Amino acid sequence: MNFTALLPLMVMLVQLWPYSLSMQNRSAQNTDLSFMAVRRVKRGWLWEPLFATEEQISLDPVYIGQLKSDLDKQDGNLKYVLTGEGAGSIFIIDEHNGKIYVTQKLDRETKPFYSLRAQAINRSTQLPVEPESEFIIKVRDVNDHEPQFLDGPYVATVPEMSPEGTSVIQVTATDGDDPSYGNSARLLYSLIQGQPYFSVEPKTGVIRMASQMDRETKDQYLVIIQAKDMVGQPGAFSATATVTINLSDINDNPPKFQQRLYHMSVSEEAPVGTTVGKVFAEDNDIGENAAMNYSIEGDSAHVFDIITNSETQEGIILLKKTVDYESKRRYSIQAKVVNKYIDERFLNEGPFEDKTIIKINVEDADEPPVFTSENYVMEIIEGAMSGSLVGVVTARDPDDDDSPVRYSIVQSIPLKRLFSINEHNGTIITTKPLDREIASWHNITVTATE
Repeated sequence: MNFTALLPLMVMLVQLWPYSLSMQNRSAQNTDLSFMAVRRVKRGWLWEPLFATEEQISLDPVYIGQLKSDLDKQDGNLKYVLTGEGAGSIFIIDEHNGKIYVTQKLDRETKPFYSLRAQAINRSTQLPVEPESEFIIKVRDVNDHEPQFLDGPYVATVPEMSPEGTSVIQVTATDGDDPSYGNSARLLYSLIQGQPYFSVEPKTGVIRMASQMDRETKDQYLVIIQAKDMVGQPGAFSATATVTINLSDINDNPPKFQQRLYHMSVSEEAPVGTTVGKVFAEDNDIGENAAMNYSIEGDSAHVFDIITNSETQEGIILLKKTVDYESKRRYSIQAKVVNKYIDERFLNEGPFEDKTIIKINVEDADEPPVFTSENYVMEIIEGAMSGSLVGVVTARDPDDDDSPVRYSIVQSIPLKRLFSINEHNGTIITTKPLDREIASWHNITVTATE
């Protein structure tokens, strides 16, 4: 269509319509509509979105779509040209009909799309009949990657006796396939090992407690989680991860004495502070949950004391006051143990304390004889003949066997020459007459032995 043919038509239109403002507006509107219609008809590429499937292997090029100009009258006068990423090597185009083929195996994870440009050229004039247009060929995903647990193996800790449903840890697998297309990257989690103690949420990978567990029975569990892509459908790839789950301790066990009755002994000669013996209460908990305090109840608390060894948690019985075999030979005391830290959640399961009986025998010591008086004062007339009685000292054995006592004088030799003592009964006599003017007093030391 040339300009000379168009000019008479435009003149004809002006002559047919009288000039008026309304006609002028109407004419402008129709002119715009006519221009839009012409532009829509004469200029346009026609094609559907283009996709190439990855990992395809074929000896022949694989058709993936067609480019077409709306000016193509299918008379062979148009030539289609392809340029851009992979044009001529990875992608080829049939220059006669605009059909595009892929010639190589593609990997979406390496390159997910290609940007190309298309032209339609008039074979006669070698001029483009369409402006160059850019388009995308997307690489369509196939399930060619296995799931991976990048953060495994996992270790988690959860308090023992946690209620069912308690969250332990979340495990996450990744998949290199396209999450926006198909099910290749849609993962499903399942439990391979760990039933019936644990469960896993299929979509999130959150591991939860499936039952209450006691650390004192078993304190560590090995759980194996599987992740499958394709939401677990046939042909899916899978991966596994191990999760070591440790149960932490809570104070859910009371202390218990190992014995209901303890027997101990202490010498009557033992000084205050002497260790009489040890008691021990077992607590299946650990750490501060097993810490305990001991105490003594009853009247014997003024004679004996008990302290806690913070390292061994033993109760150490100490002598608080000296004991006397002849006064009291046996003590029966009651010891009590209580957890130092109480968990109020378990108070309804019973008192976190225990009691035991400790019988302590007092051992007799071989005590020396005891004189009936610490000092004796005796008198004798001077000049009394040799063998005269001066006096008697008496000592007794405080032990129960009441052994015989032997007496002796331990003064200097001169005094021994003046006095003598009966070793059996403590009678003191003179061995020669005494002279007051020479010595008015004589100090005599007597020993008593068993």
